[in-house]
Parts: sequence; structure tokens; C-alpha cells
Amino acid sequence: MVTINLEYTGDLRTQAVHGPSGTVIRTDAPTDNMGKGEYFSPTDLCAAALGACIVTTIAIKGLQKGWNLKGSTAEVQKIMSKDTPRRIAQLNVAVKIPDRFDDKDKKHMVHIAHACPVHQSLHSEVELNVTLDWV
Repeated sequence: MVTINLEYTGDLRTQAVHGPSGTVIRTDAPTDNMGKGEYFSPTDLCAAALGACIVTTIAIKGLQKGWNLKGSTAEVQKIMSKDTPRRIAQLNVAVKIPDRFDDKDKKHMVHIAHACPVHQSLHSEVELNVTLDWV
């Protein structure tokens, strides 16, 4: 179990402290929702969490299999709904992995990407488009 302590600091901002490490993350409401957009919004963090989870879970398997994933990247595009309630409507994740793996390993990586904990935790109404490209 992990505890994260949050405080509303005013001006539509929060500060979250990660219990185990003490790391601090600040959030701000986005500019299209009355904020200044100077930090990640809560939904930005959700989008970033998906990209980070995909890369991390592939890397965990990579440690077991001896995969060299150094240089892998992920780009996440977050699209908000135009209707109410305000929510994440779509997340597009483009993962780029160095092209040094055989077809069996690549297929395994695609499976891992779609099975990561964040992917599995998101509401079924969020359209998730995850692609892996070997570059």
C-alpha cells in the first residue's frame, strides 16, 4: 500500500507528497478550466501515468529477459470530452523502442503494453489507442 498526501494550496492548485519517497508533485487546473496551466493538471497526470506504466512494465519484463530498452520513448496525447461530464475521452500513446528485437519479443511487448495496470484501471469509455513502433 502506498499513501499519497494531498493539500489544496489555493488558486486551483494541489500539492501531492508521495509517502514512501517524499517526492512532491504540484497540479494546476488547465487554462481551459479556469487554471493557469503552470503544472500538470490531474488529467495530465493520468495520461502521463499511462505512458509511464506501459514503458515501465515493458522494462520490468526486459530485466527478466535481458532486453536493452535504453532510448525507448512514449508520447501521450490526451483528448478531453467536449460534452459533460468533463473527462478524458481519448488517450493516444505512441511508444518507440529501438529496433533490436525479434518478432516474438515485439509481440510480447505489445501484449505487455495493453496489460499494464494503468491501462487496465481506466474506464472502458476512455478510448485507448496504443501503438508500439520499432525505430
